[in-house]
Amino acid sequence: MRLTIVGCTGSMAGPEAAASSYLLEADDADGRTWRVLLDCGSGAFGPLQALVDPTTIDAVGVTHMHPDHFADLCGLYVYLRYHPTDGTTARQCERPLEVRGPEGAGAKVAATFGMAPEEDFDCMSFSGWDGDPWQVGPMRVEAFRVEHPVEAYALRVTGPSDEDPSREVSVVYSGDTDECDGIVEAARDADLLLVEAAFLEGRDEPRGIHLTGVRAGRVATRAGARRVVLTHLQPWTDPVRAVAEATTTYAGPIDLARPRAVHVV
Repeated sequence: MRLTIVGCTGSMAGPEAAASSYLLEADDADGRTWRVLLDCGSGAFGPLQALVDPTTIDAVGVTHMHPDHFADLCGLYVYLRYHPTDGTTARQCERPLEVRGPEGAGAKVAATFGMAPEEDFDCMSFSGWDGDPWQVGPMRVEAFRVEHPVEAYALRVTGPSDEDPSREVSVVYSGDTDECDGIVEAARDADLLLVEAAFLEGRDEPRGIHLTGVRAGRVATRAGARRVVLTHLQPWTDPVRAVAEATTTYAGPIDLARPRAVHVV
């Protein structure tokens, strides 16, 4: 699998990066590339177009319904609905793009877009995280409930290793969460843990919202994650401090999420 950082700034788009959005790609046995987008936050649809043709995205998983994680689904919808392909409408209007998220995600996106209740969201098909694994080509997506002020999930994606397709590997995306059993369970033995570290110790005191670098590192250690990428840092947060915090509780390799960076698993 290949993880490309589309957007990684926390809480809003920043001066150098869009808000949360991550593209996972994996090839099946026939050489067909499958694409799953994890979140599509504010500002993310712009850089996404520079990375892939949006009509080639096979599925979208949404961790929770805060704007920095779902707002640019509106832009994706407009592209799928109106962008011409050989003089016709885009193919997803014939085969709607499947989107999974918290309960009521479709209604929330429609309201954000300004659609009337009776209008048909014809280019996207919404469903909830029902607890069963979601198979998208060679990738299997599992959702784990985590601790955040709204219904929120961490997502674990299992698929073929890019180096050895016969071997399964796992990429885990924390979404937004504080330290809890759900994120530890999701990240168990992960080959790559993409984990938020929005808060700093001693500066941000509220609990039940976000991880600090210290808590992100502790989650990775408890879960036995093999590699960590810190993400969701707000524009005002010093990334050096976030990494320094994480190194006090996690001894493995740590990187920072950067726009357009590709992590091969």
